Amino acid sequence: MDKRIADYLINEKPHYRAIGKEIELFEAAMKHSLPMVLKGPTGCGKTRFVEYMAWQMRIPLITLACNEDMTAADLVGRYLLDVDGTVWQDGPLTLAVRYGAICYLDEVVEARQDTTVVIHPLTDERRILPLDKRGEIVRAHPNFRLVVSYNPGYQSAAKDLKPSTKQRFGAIDFDFPVADVETEIVMTEGGVDAELASKLVGIAAKSRALRGHGLEEGISTRMLVQASKLIADGVCAHDACRLALTAPITDDPELLAALEKFVELYFGLRAA
Repeated sequence: MDKRIADYLINEKPHYRAIGKEIELFEAAMKHSLPMVLKGPTGCGKTRFVEYMAWQMRIPLITLACNEDMTAADLVGRYLLDVDGTVWQDGPLTLAVRYGAICYLDEVVEARQDTTVVIHPLTDERRILPLDKRGEIVRAHPNFRLVVSYNPGYQSAAKDLKPSTKQRFGAIDFDFPVADVETEIVMTEGGVDAELASKLVGIAAKSRALRGHGLEEGISTRMLVQASKLIADGVCAHDACRLALTAPITDDPELLAALEKFVELYFGLRAA
């Protein structure tokens, strides 16, 4: 393995609990170098899944969080000045293509469409990355894989992949786990017992029922793990839930009050 990507290798097994056939389907897609898009709500485990698969496949993982200010140069690279003049520096996508890694573009729809179009030659039988500024065509390493993700809940005409881009990918849909699986995840990662984890999962389930009724997103599995860690460290359950679960997802006083009622339902009234 080239030392330039060795640091991106995941050495410790990430905790991931499968909720369907996503592992088998992803393995089959990767076998044929099929680019993949992972779709699902924020905090449901998409990134953890990619980390787990990278660990299992023993392929380095280079992750880039996309945003509206990201340019093509942020993906492929640029010329920089140093003491000897100008020198080319590969971007994260080029590193993955050149030396053999999984390139994971998280929340890809946040990037401008004129930026993400640079991935097109990598998503068909060509598997090449043209570097126009260098006059170079980089042919993908056999281990190169491309994975992107986004949250369909925030999908709009302004923030969506072009049909010509979508058709180049296989897709796996993700959602929050069923209650008993989510409870197990919170127990394992948060270091709390089953009773407490189950209460937190119950609060999350009720918040998710409010999606489309004032809330864009309910409480995620990731947020439950954060709250459980606070409680395990001795923070009052009500304070932990306010800090990690309810306050982050709304600024509306009425919605916040409704969410606090869910907390009281499972943890009782706050002690005076």
